[in-house]
Amino acid sequence: MNIQEIFRDPIELKDNFIFRKDTSDHTNQSQTNDVFSDKWEKVDHMEKTDVMYQFQYEWYLKLYGFDSEADLAEYLSDKKVIFDAGCGLGYKAQWFAKLAPNATVIGMDYSDAAMIAARNYKNVPNLYFVKGDIADTGFKSGAIDYVSCDQVIMHTEVPEATFKHLTDVTSVGGEFACYVYAKKALPRELLDDHFRVATKELDQEKLWEMSRQLTVLGKQLSELNIELDFPDIPLLGIKGGKQDLQRFIYWNFIKCFWREDWGHELSDATNYDWYSPSNAKRYSESEYKAMINDNNLDIKHFHSEEACYSGRFRK
Repeated sequence: MNIQEIFRDPIELKDNFIFRKDTSDHTNQSQTNDVFSDKWEKVDHMEKTDVMYQFQYEWYLKLYGFDSEADLAEYLSDKKVIFDAGCGLGYKAQWFAKLAPNATVIGMDYSDAAMIAARNYKNVPNLYFVKGDIADTGFKSGAIDYVSCDQVIMHTEVPEATFKHLTDVTSVGGEFACYVYAKKALPRELLDDHFRVATKELDQEKLWEMSRQLTVLGKQLSELNIELDFPDIPLLGIKGGKQDLQRFIYWNFIKCFWREDWGHELSDATNYDWYSPSNAKRYSESEYKAMINDNNLDIKHFHSEEACYSGRFRK
């Protein structure tokens, strides 16, 4: 498909890259774009990204109801246009392009990651990247057969408006796959809300320093290898039962991410990803399902876990 046919207005294509927009009129969105530009530029030079990418591929299958990579490839086989909304470094967009070689695949990101992705995957013939706002893609209504917005929509200025726009660009009979952060226990939510305000006043160097400190905390708690039987505290939203101490603190009080197989740098980046962006809205299950219903979408698959809600929704 000629990529121009997907857009409402004329575009300028340079190799595999299209520039639409890189600035926002909203302070929170501008700050969010800046921290993700910083994060992805650093991650692009980190070691062990292949380990992280493989984890993300496997988690994607679980989040959106696919039994295997082959199952996803079969699902994508009849899609003409696939959109990775908020593509970051583009590794999932290139995955889609590999699994669906006859489709046109587009990745879009508001951060500088879109340019890095275009450079890194310039030799993938059916893959294009756009620097732009996924809340205003410039696509024609109904132009996309499969829209994937994985771990991103919460970072847009008004996620509900972004959800509506991405529904609009999905074709009739097509599907929109989307992930939102789940609300956590009250102490964790209060601390997270605090940081949505505090990040505006902190420079990126201080945010990275804090992220490294949180990685050390997560590692030290994990290495204690202590499991306790915690009480339920319903008024605070704290779920009891036998849990590892690090996970109990992580879910209920403060995100202190650590994965041995990812190492320090990628764990730092994960903590930075959580605490740095001003835009990072969380939802209850009922709130998310109301948004799906408000856009007249049929739920084909729905997944829930402590971190998130996700699913595929047919238009």
